[in-house]
Amino acid sequence: MNAPERITLEDVQAYTDKRDIPIQFVGVRDVRYPLTIQSVSGESQSTIAMIEMTVGLPGHMKGTHMSRFLEFIEFEAGVELAATEDFLDRMLARLEATAGRIIIRFVYFLSKKAPVSGISSLLDVDVELTLERSESSVFSQSLKITVPVTSLCPCSKQISAYGAHNQRSNLVVAVTALEAFDIDSLVRLAEEEASCQIFGLLKREDEKWVTEKAYDNPKFVEDLVRDIALRLRDHPDFTRWSVDSENFESIHNHSAYARIEGINTR
Repeated sequence: MNAPERITLEDVQAYTDKRDIPIQFVGVRDVRYPLTIQSVSGESQSTIAMIEMTVGLPGHMKGTHMSRFLEFIEFEAGVELAATEDFLDRMLARLEATAGRIIIRFVYFLSKKAPVSGISSLLDVDVELTLERSESSVFSQSLKITVPVTSLCPCSKQISAYGAHNQRSNLVVAVTALEAFDIDSLVRLAEEEASCQIFGLLKREDEKWVTEKAYDNPKFVEDLVRDIALRLRDHPDFTRWSVDSENFESIHNHSAYARIEGINTR
């Protein structure tokens, strides 16, 4: 069978748009793709990434080339997505754009040992990596993590004759950095400021340890964000940062919430 004859088709997206309104972000999102990540220890793990790729579109252009985003992932990026400046610039070159952004969301697994028994288990952490180049050609990279921890109420401990109520809390820490900053270190920073960290698997002796650890280290939601803010504010590599804490209250049918954001100028 003969190959079908190739014909030239009109490129409607290349038309001139008379409205002349630029679009800051246009592209594709919710692109699900396999991802291989290498931890600081050198070990690789496989996960699934949810990817958003956008570019800036000049006002005179009717549309961007949507298929080229997928071509970039399929044929240029492969399964080892690299969160680097060159990675973003290669996408911009493929789309013939000067400004754009890549957001990669995925679940990252940390191997943790229980505090007493030493038994190993995995803890899942939600991660979001953002690479962006502005219209003024400035490059920035951001890392955001969501870390589950334990918080124990200082007021409950103070006023109660028997124990204190605690709850699981989600700490959302986001940093814009001068250099790439590893996920493990940022998770560790957040966990160190909680009443106690969380483990996937605990034996009885471990449960005793984490319960008493939290009791000895009570923190309001305000304490959590302030203590982490002190660490982020003093970090030499961070230019912009934020920390959120949501405490899923065990004695209320609502959450306690706090957020601090800041800019480091040096």
